[in-house]
Order: sequence, then C-alpha cells, then structure tokens
Amino acid sequence: MHDSWKVFLKSEFNKPYFRELSEFLKQEYKTKTIFPPKELVFNAFTTDLEKVKVVILGQDPYHTPGAAHGLAFSVPSTEKIPPSLINIYQEIESDLGTHKLRTGNLNAWKKQGVLLLNNVLTVEAHKAGSHRGHGWEIFTEATIKYLNDKKSNLVFILWGRDARSKKPLIDQQKHLILESAHPSPLSAYNGFFGSKPFSKTNAYLREHGLEEIDW
Repeated sequence: MHDSWKVFLKSEFNKPYFRELSEFLKQEYKTKTIFPPKELVFNAFTTDLEKVKVVILGQDPYHTPGAAHGLAFSVPSTEKIPPSLINIYQEIESDLGTHKLRTGNLNAWKKQGVLLLNNVLTVEAHKAGSHRGHGWEIFTEATIKYLNDKKSNLVFILWGRDARSKKPLIDQQKHLILESAHPSPLSAYNGFFGSKPFSKTNAYLREHGLEEIDW
C-alpha cells in the first residue's frame, strides 16, 4: 500500500467492523479458494492518494482463477480480457476514437491517478457476490467519504447499482459524478454505451487545470 493512505487505513483497520471482517477473511482464506490473492487485496491502495484524480467504482472481484488482482475491472496482462472490460474499451473507442491498451491490465490508468476500487474487495472462487455483507461495504463507504473530504475536483465514475448507491456520499459542489448502467453485457445497452464518461472526465480535468487521463 502507498504511504499516502497510511493514516486512513490505520484508522479503519482499528475499528470493530474491520476486526470482524479480518477474522472472517482469515477463515475464508484458510478453508476456501478466495480471490484476489491475499497480497493483492489492497492493490488499489498502491495508487498514490496525492495523484488520485478519478475514482472508478466496481462491484466485487472477478471470481475465476487468475483474473482478480485487486484493481476493479482489471486483469493481469496474461489473462483474457473480460466481457465488461471489452465493453469499456468499446466505449472508449466510440467516445475518443481510439484506445491504447491491448491487454486487460489497467495499471497504466492507476499510474495516472485512476483509483480502481471495488465495492467488495474479496470473493470466493466461482461465487459472485459471496463476500457481500461482511464489512467491505463499510470500508468502501469510508474510503469514498475520505476522498470526498480530503480532495477537490475528483471525477467519480459510478457504473451500476452498487456504485451509484454511493452517490449521496459525494459533494457535487466539489466533485463531478458520472453515472450510468454497468458495462456488463447484461446491462451495457441500458445506458452505458453512449454515456461518454472518458471524454467528460478529461473535459472536467482540463477545466480545472489537471492533466487528462490517457485512456
């Protein structure tokens, strides 16, 4: 984890809900196959807090072997690009005319200050949503509140119901919210395609004297 998150994370790790979550995860990792690997659960928090300009909120990690590596929507370069990310790339093509990423690894976005945060940070193999309701949602809400208070002129990209439920935590006088349906094949045609979040993000960053994201 990046040192810039140390104060926030230490505060959350000491709270009762997180101690309960830690005990739950200890048992889960001991007795089941859980993704991502332990050492990558907080991979999103290797993003330098001082550089964060954009927050993309996902649901929970990919639940198939080798796919989840702690960044929402991202997979290691060796893995096949998942359907949701294929749709994200398709929207970038439509919105901006091109995109440069040829694998599903979104580390290039992370390095530019895009925080790729899931609502729930762990999952049991082949069981989507299996770690919901154990405390991760409290942690994610605390993260959003912390970003809202500490930073100015962030772009929050909220795709899907879980992400959009965080909207009340964000001060729209200080930040931009872009929301739409989830890029999953099940919902992408219900408002994700054509929503142009990438050009809108860059226009907002430009207006506030911030460097655009090279998507």
